[in-house]
Order: sequence, then C-alpha cells, then structure tokens
Amino acid sequence: MRLNNKLHHGFRVNINRWRIRLVCFGVIVFFLVYHTCSFAGKSLIDFSLHKLGPAESDRTLLVVGGIQGNEPGGFHAASLLTTHYTIKKGNVWIVPNLNFLSIIKRSRGVHGDLNRKFAAIKKDDPEYEIIDRIKTIMLMDEVDLILNLHDGSGFYRLNYFDWKHCPDRWGQSIIIDQETIDTPKYGRLGHIARQVIQNVNRRIINQKHIYRVKNTKTQQGNVAMAKTLTYFAINHGKPAFGIEASKSLKKEQRVFYHLLVLESFMDQVGIEYERNFNLTALDIGKALIDNRTIAFYDNRIYMDMQRINNRLNYFPLKRSGSFDFNTKDPLITVVKKASKYEVYHGNDRITVLSPQYFDYDSEPPLLNVVVDGETVDVSMGQVIQVNKSFKVLPINGYRVNAIGFTVKNVKNESGITIAKKDFHNRFSLTRDGNMYRIEVYKTGSQGSEKRKKDKFAGMIMVKFNDHPSS
Repeated sequence: MRLNNKLHHGFRVNINRWRIRLVCFGVIVFFLVYHTCSFAGKSLIDFSLHKLGPAESDRTLLVVGGIQGNEPGGFHAASLLTTHYTIKKGNVWIVPNLNFLSIIKRSRGVHGDLNRKFAAIKKDDPEYEIIDRIKTIMLMDEVDLILNLHDGSGFYRLNYFDWKHCPDRWGQSIIIDQETIDTPKYGRLGHIARQVIQNVNRRIINQKHIYRVKNTKTQQGNVAMAKTLTYFAINHGKPAFGIEASKSLKKEQRVFYHLLVLESFMDQVGIEYERNFNLTALDIGKALIDNRTIAFYDNRIYMDMQRINNRLNYFPLKRSGSFDFNTKDPLITVVKKASKYEVYHGNDRITVLSPQYFDYDSEPPLLNVVVDGETVDVSMGQVIQVNKSFKVLPINGYRVNAIGFTVKNVKNESGITIAKKDFHNRFSLTRDGNMYRIEVYKTGSQGSEKRKKDKFAGMIMVKFNDHPSS
C-alpha cells in the first residue's frame, strides 16, 4: 500500500465579463491511498490506516470500520471521520475499509466472517495478512482505546418485546465483552459505555432509536464473541468496544448515530475535534458524496464522480499495464474485472471504464484555452466551466480530440470553437450531459517503414453551465 499526500482543491479564476471558474486541483496535506487490485486468485484490496491529530499525544483512539462488508453505516462513518474531521488535541487513527473486498462485494465476508478470525487463523487463509496487520496496529503502544463499527440487526432490548426488539438483536447498542479490564487507562468498560450512551440518547432522532449497553459476557462461554476483534483487544490490555447502529435505519441515519457515538467517546477521553458539516442525516447525505473524485496518473486525468455515467468507453490507460490513481475518499477504489475496470465507492459501483491503451507523453504541455472569448492557461486534469463556447489553441506537435465532437476529415480539433450543442450527448461524462473530456496527444512522426503512434498527454474536462451568468 502506498500513501500519498496529494489531494485536489478548487480555486476560481475570474475573467471580466463571463467570470469563468477554472477548477484546479492542487496539493494539500492528507493521506491518500493507492490501490492495485483484482478479483483473480487470492489477491486482496489493501485496507488503509489514517492518522489524524498532532504528532505527539498522550491519548490515541483507533476506529475500525468495514470489518463486515454489508454494514455501510460503520465504514461510511469511519470514512467521514477520516475526511471531514480535524483533530486538534489527541490522536485518532482510522481504518475505514478493513475488509475492502467484502465491502465491494456487499458481503458479510467473502472468505468467511473476518470478525471471527482473531482467536485463530490459518496461514493459508486468504485473509491472514489482514488479520496480522490489524493486530499489529491494535497492539501498538500508542493505541489506548479501540472502537469497532458495525451495523446490527433490529434494536437491542434487555427484555423481549417482539422479534425486532429483543435481547437477540444488536442494533443501537454499545457492546462490551465484560465490565472491566485490568489496565491503567479506560479499563472501566461498562462505566465508559454508559456515560457515552447517556450523552448520545440526549440527541437521538427518535425515542425508538435509544442506545443501550449490551454485555456479551464473553469470558463466561460466549464462543462466537471470543473470536472477535474486541475480545482479542481486551485480552491484550486494550480497552475495546463494539458500536452498533441498526440495520433497520437508512444509511444516513446509521452514519449519524455512529458519528454521534464516536464524538461522545472522543469527549470522554479528552480528544478535541472539529468537523466541516452539520451533524444531521441530511448534511451527512451530502458529505457522503462530496469526496467522490479520482485522479489518474499524476493528475493527467481527473473525474468528479457525483453524477458520472455508469460506463465510460475508450478510457485512455497506459499501454505498459501500470495503473495508479489518487483519491481523497478511502472507500473509493478501482478493480480490474476481465478487460474492464470498475470504480467503486464503498458498496456502490459508480462507473465502469472500458480502456483504450496508449503510450504516455513524458512531459504534458500547458494548454491555452479560449473560454467564452477569454484566454486562460490550463493544466492537465483541470475542469473548465464554460457558459457558451471554448477553443483549445494549437500547440506544435500535439493534437486535440474533443470526445463527442466530430468534424469530417479533421484529426486535430485544436483551433476550433466548440459549443455544447456540437457534442453528441451520449459522450458526456455525466448523466446531465454537461461535461465532456478533451484529450490531448503528442503526435508521432511518420515514415515509410516505421510509424510512431501518438502518445497520450492528458485530458481536461469542460463543464457547460446550465444557467450561464451574463
């Protein structure tokens, strides 16, 4: 797994009459994950570890999401904690995608239940490396407290009310394996859980969603729970809790409750934090999709996948077969399946890339683009917002291909003014028909015996405004 510190952010270029917005994606400090993955054989998708907070701290909370791939409330909450929170005091370590393959497959566990493999696992188990790595992280000296996020069935109740509200259910509960453990910090598990619940229940959406403590009393013969992450942790002196939001709730509500519980735990242990959205189900729904961006090959290609079409054809990939990308959302990954690449965000397949392979130009050029009558400089991977029309000015040795725009017998479409009406709608990157890709190629020399093929230099995107400003 490779961790990068690149992430895209936007800025505006104001241009006299039309006030053209030029969205550029620069560099800010953040952890990004590089994935290379396949469904073939035993290959797995790596989970990522994100460390938030000051370098030096006397308290560290480890949050784990995605141990079971069909529980999106937990792993989306962990992802939002990674991307939308700032930790000002204390440290928060987050693994939002522990069982990434099962997340993609919408499965509790492709190779069995990962949360039943912590007591013992064979070395030939395809998930042995995952268990080994997460155990290593959990047992690091810095880790003081561990939270394992789940979505559980129904609503836990101490006494039987009906099949959905009874002792056999798990939803809306904080799980402890026993009341206390012998450790100098946070060993009063039951006390801490009840304090957290007292704070959480003041802010629940509906009284039916009330949280309770569920003590599994694992040491007294609970065979299934003895195999879990939390029981492994407490047997190694690490206080640990399971957090369960109800599967009966919508995803945004589950995420709301997970974050509510997480914040209450951070308050209990003295971790100070800020988030950049309001803690409501509505704002959580917006936050879940505002990070769905991806950049390929050092930003040669950039895509905002909020309204992206479910299939993109002739997607330019490296002929060498290498494939890398950056994303600021740890639940986004790309999986090769047969001859295509599938882009996922958590459980959701966002789009499918049908590749066309090229050699890549080593030094992509800076473009001069006339946007609504004003000339701007544009780097590869940028998005230009256009009111009426644009034109890529010619560059010696390069040709332009506006995907979805055709002029008979014209191979190089630079120097041509293009409006939205000139594109075929089916080539739009997005379902609203407003965004198109403009690809740039370095032209090869031609000879009678050898012909060098064009090299892909990169692409920019043009986004036509529905309601252009005047």
